[in-house]
Amino acid sequence: MTLELRKLLTIVTEAALEHELVREIERLGAHGYTVTDARGKGGRGIRNAGWNLSANIRIEVVCTAHTAHTIATALRERYYDNYAMILFISDVEVLRPEKF
Repeated sequence: MTLELRKLLTIVTEAALEHELVREIERLGAHGYTVTDARGKGGRGIRNAGWNLSANIRIEVVCTAHTAHTIATALRERYYDNYAMILFISDVEVLRPEKF
């Protein structure tokens, strides 16, 4: 079994941005993504997902380092000032690296 290194870009943000973000993620080179509901507390207070306008999502993208940094840079520049959003990049080992 051979594993190859890729990056996991994780985006936690307001659910209202989902459709716009997934279009941008694909446009910037990601082959796919996973979206899940998220709850928590951060700099902008508690986000409990009990009301659609306060819901958060978590978007995960497994991709090359270049794609992860390209997406993260674009999202940071466009959304950080006006939306609740965090981005982080982790190393992951994957099977079937051609998928990413």
